[in-house]
Amino acid sequence: MTGSGQGIGAATARCFAAEGAIVVVAEQNRETGARIADELVNSGARALFVRTDVTDRASVDAMAAAVEKSLGAPDILVNNAGISIFRDPLQTTEDEWRRCMAVDLDGVWFCCRAVLPAMLAAGRGAIINIASTHSFKIVPRCFPYPVAKHALLGLTRALGIEYAARGIRVNAIAPGYIETPIAINYWNTFPDPEAEKRRAYELHPPKRVGRPDEVAWTAVFLASDEAPFINAETIVIDGGRSALYHD
Repeated sequence: MTGSGQGIGAATARCFAAEGAIVVVAEQNRETGARIADELVNSGARALFVRTDVTDRASVDAMAAAVEKSLGAPDILVNNAGISIFRDPLQTTEDEWRRCMAVDLDGVWFCCRAVLPAMLAAGRGAIINIASTHSFKIVPRCFPYPVAKHALLGLTRALGIEYAARGIRVNAIAPGYIETPIAINYWNTFPDPEAEKRRAYELHPPKRVGRPDEVAWTAVFLASDEAPFINAETIVIDGGRSALYHD
């Protein structure tokens, strides 16, 4: 699973390990990636850290080759690596646009392309793409992030339909506001971080935001034998916020 050095990715690694999966921590940050892999190994799980830059196809292909050589053909891919770039459209630089697309869209495709041949040869596989509620909602001044995330749903559906008859399921999860280190760091930029956190909580019907493990367990379910007929679909995890009427 990519981007699994912290937040949703780390939680997903822990949840899969708890279910007995052999976990590959594919993470660009050596420190956080190695730490999560070591944590899993120390807990009795089988885990491997492979430094991976999802924007670099050669890096992704090398990761896939290393995994297949050490552990065999992959059964599951969780594409979690992503970045949030929020700008006014006309103030978005070319570098910002390219970086957002490279991580949030191209990186997912590179990883899918790297593991699909082995999955197709085995006649089975599950791919879970971590999208966002920005995949179907537009928030002003959040460009170009929703552009990439809208496209990610298209990629999910296209691959899910293309390979369904050959035993491959491709689905997405669209988290809303989740209490990750990124969210906590954002709250800490305010004079009163606790007040900003409470404001975020109040935006949601359950009066809290989501937890990383709540996204992670959904990924486990989608990868499992309990979800054999769910394909080319997106599960929203936002506490019902997207169902609210807004003035």
